[in-house]
Amino acid sequence: MTLMFWVAIAVGSALGGMARFAMSHATYEWLGRDFAWGTLGVNVTGSFFVGLLTLLLLDKWAVSAEWKAFLIVGFLGSFTTFATFSYETLQFIQLGEWLKAVLNILASVLLSILAVLIGFWVAKQFLVL
Repeated sequence: MTLMFWVAIAVGSALGGMARFAMSHATYEWLGRDFAWGTLGVNVTGSFFVGLLTLLLLDKWAVSAEWKAFLIVGFLGSFTTFATFSYETLQFIQLGEWLKAVLNILASVLLSILAVLIGFWVAKQFLVL
């Protein structure tokens, strides 16, 4: 792996982290902090784009390994955040809000898997000729 490969991951990670913070913050401003809306939103959105871009970058678009690393590993890897999901779920449990904890787990896992599937479908239906 070249130096540019590692630089692509680093730059993608920095931009993905900033995008995650911006989207999460905006979501919490809009919907409030009584549920993990910001984290759920970034994880489902990131999952959609992982599905969409993985299919396109691996199967249809001729892009370099550096661009794939930038988008998938760097940007989307930093944009989505399993650690924050875990922390917020634990907070619900510690507060005795078991329903919110279970809903967060189910919604995060099921909606993220569905988002990857929808990303694949969009790529196949509308973007892949």
